[in-house]
Amino acid sequence: MQRRMSLPGFRMRLTTCATVLAVALLAVAPGPAPAADSDQQALVEKAKATFETFLKAPEMGWFRDHLADSYGLVIFPLVLRAGFIFGLEGGSGVLVARKEIPGAWSDPAFYTMASGSFGLQIGAQGAEIILMVRSKRGVSSLLSSSLKLGADIDIALGPIGMGAKVKTASILAFARAKGIFGGVTVNGAVLSTRDKWNNAYYGRRVLPLDIIVLRSVSNKGAKGLVDAVTIATEQP
Repeated sequence: MQRRMSLPGFRMRLTTCATVLAVALLAVAPGPAPAADSDQQALVEKAKATFETFLKAPEMGWFRDHLADSYGLVIFPLVLRAGFIFGLEGGSGVLVARKEIPGAWSDPAFYTMASGSFGLQIGAQGAEIILMVRSKRGVSSLLSSSLKLGADIDIALGPIGMGAKVKTASILAFARAKGIFGGVTVNGAVLSTRDKWNNAYYGRRVLPLDIIVLRSVSNKGAKGLVDAVTIATEQP
């Protein structure tokens, strides 16, 4: 004769089954997304790829030869242009820097660049851009929340090709658009810190000063970029 389960016993068994099911689901449920899946980490990896592209280009001899005496690099993997001749444009990038030459490079701080006039070859709608910071003053200027190139700090086009001459400036701009290396006008562009991205990447509220100068935070996901820049800038 089959024995009927009492209501309290049924409830106890139901609770036990629910607990076992919950534990099983937690065991197979995905955890927090790794850093490699974040928008910030993706930008860091794209910045590394852009830097390595510039290193390999025959036209970028001056860029390669003077990396060792640069104080910082602001790398924008893609700056988009919205209009054909005029229009708003911009992109996101990272700043890595060092206090002294030679010296260890910092982890990246995140920035945006926006401008109302962006000179590109006809037909090009985007470009990879690297700003080479040539002075301590240039790095210090970048630590502010917003900076206008050409107004708050002097900037010039980086020399391209054999026998190219360079103008004296705190920042030199190098660019590649549609596979061609050449000058891109960024004079008047505004650089701004991406505070939310910096906070997300380092897990707490930080300023560029904390990342670039104090070096009070780090992210292991930045190692590839930092190593690539360090190797390229080592004194022979």
